[in-house]
Amino acid sequence: MQISLEGKVALVTGASRGIGKAIAATMSEAGAKVMLTSRKLEGLQAAAAEMSGDTAVFAANAGDVASADECVRATIERFGGLDILVNNAATNPYFGPTLGVDEARFDKTFGVNLRGPLFWCQAAWEQAMKANALDGRPGVMINIASVGGLRAEGGLGVYNLTKAALIHMTRQLAGELGPTRVVGIAPGLVQTDFAAFLVENFGDKLAAELPLRRLGEPQDIANLAVFLASDAASWITGETYVIDGGAGVRSTG
Repeated sequence: MQISLEGKVALVTGASRGIGKAIAATMSEAGAKVMLTSRKLEGLQAAAAEMSGDTAVFAANAGDVASADECVRATIERFGGLDILVNNAATNPYFGPTLGVDEARFDKTFGVNLRGPLFWCQAAWEQAMKANALDGRPGVMINIASVGGLRAEGGLGVYNLTKAALIHMTRQLAGELGPTRVVGIAPGLVQTDFAAFLVENFGDKLAAELPLRRLGEPQDIANLAVFLASDAASWITGETYVIDGGAGVRSTG
């Protein structure tokens, strides 16, 4: 089956490295015009320089409402529309007991991981996807959550609260915005700079326990994102897909 995003315009947050960079690159390879955004312009430019296809960059803070409006507007001005939004940017400034978190780090985590995606969805909907849906061209919003949003685990309680809420937001918006599709991806442990602490301290043990015997790579998540953004997934909405190397089943071999 050929997966194509020809004729589509995508906007990916947190796109200068890791999962976001892989998603942006793979969507570009699949034919989409892609706007990459993250906080630092230099990182965006370096990432875009490695990609084929039609790409552009816009420095923006994923947790800032005004930045969301500006970046969506810039995407539409640059490429003539917006069909795919990927809310990938996230932060995790606190590791420890849930009740031990301070107010500042709690607010920052929720500001980027939940408040941000909500208002990026709002900007994409109001500026492009609402009108597109009425014209028979419904778009796709993809929220990058985490398997942590589906379970309790030590040290990551606050971060996982945001991802659990993001999973529910995905379901809620799917019900409100149809036929625009809203879908989620819940990765397990992926080898990125963002997850470096977990990879270095727990990665080998976890990989040995997985049926697939390895941790995730950013490309694994990107491949699923491109499928969900494509017309091949046109009857999928409201669901969040776990991609974790089989951590939920464990090997019996």
